[in-house]
Amino acid sequence: MAASEIYASRGKRYGDVTTKRVLVTGASGFVGRPLVAALLQAGYAVRAATRRPVSFPSSVDVVIVPDFKTTVDWEPILRGVDVVIHLAGLAHADSRAAAFGAFDQVNLLTTLNLARAAKDVGLDRFIFISSVRAQIGASSTQLVREQDEPHPTDDYGRSKLAAELAVRSTGLPFTILRPVAIYGPHPKGNIKTLVRLATSPLLLPFKGFNNRRSLLGIDNLIATIFFVLNNQSTVGEKFLVADPVPFTLPDLFTMLRKAQGRKPGMVYVPPIIIRLALWLSGQSRLWKHISGNLVVNTGKLESLGWRPAVETYEGLRSVLAAENGEG
Repeated sequence: MAASEIYASRGKRYGDVTTKRVLVTGASGFVGRPLVAALLQAGYAVRAATRRPVSFPSSVDVVIVPDFKTTVDWEPILRGVDVVIHLAGLAHADSRAAAFGAFDQVNLLTTLNLARAAKDVGLDRFIFISSVRAQIGASSTQLVREQDEPHPTDDYGRSKLAAELAVRSTGLPFTILRPVAIYGPHPKGNIKTLVRLATSPLLLPFKGFNNRRSLLGIDNLIATIFFVLNNQSTVGEKFLVADPVPFTLPDLFTMLRKAQGRKPGMVYVPPIIIRLALWLSGQSRLWKHISGNLVVNTGKLESLGWRPAVETYEGLRSVLAAENGEG
């Protein structure tokens, strides 16, 4: 089922119909496009800020921001807007770009400039989609909680944490969301790699992996955005966002292959051999993402009444449907 059909059939789970106008930055991205569709379905007026022309429904007010790395005059873009949902950011940069501060330029300075402009025009709400990496590195042996001291381990995570502090400093009514790795139709990054493995005919050598990781379905992230939009108790707070139940790598592949009507097809290979194979193939960065634990506590959101919109298995089925051209 296409994303737009999902929102049409389950739109009420996202919140009540409203006439508020929402500015979505990064509106053409992996999260942005389905978020815009969900906002329209729920009755919001949407202004979409994108780096390039993109096809949206005619009711969407599209604003082109060619380069988020430069200083943008946000005030005219914010006129008539009630709420900002700030998705735009930089997740990956080559070593040269990183050395010149690309993460700080996009993730910190753009966020700061946008938040200051939002404060100046008197916006009702600023929802910043940060990352769990503002809290912790790629893995953690401890349960990750909002109240723990943040310890980002790379430039990306540090820039996201700095952006969070910048938003706080403006005095805006804000909510910060720290999602874990997101899966959904046409995924990116490591999730894309795992889906490709699951849909391949190969036997998978991950039977010996028992580490657990939290994941987040894109429908559940969007439902969380609507939840904080409709709950004043979330103003001034930050929340870790994940599907409530973490999974081992064998669990994940079992679900993905079950959704294809297949057996898990996993065999035991010593993890050290897999680590060596990844290193030899130039994919050593993937090791820490598949071998380490990263489990977050969603209790803070749940204590306010938040519940996931879809179960993980159902979310993974939508990923596979898109891979098969069904969504």
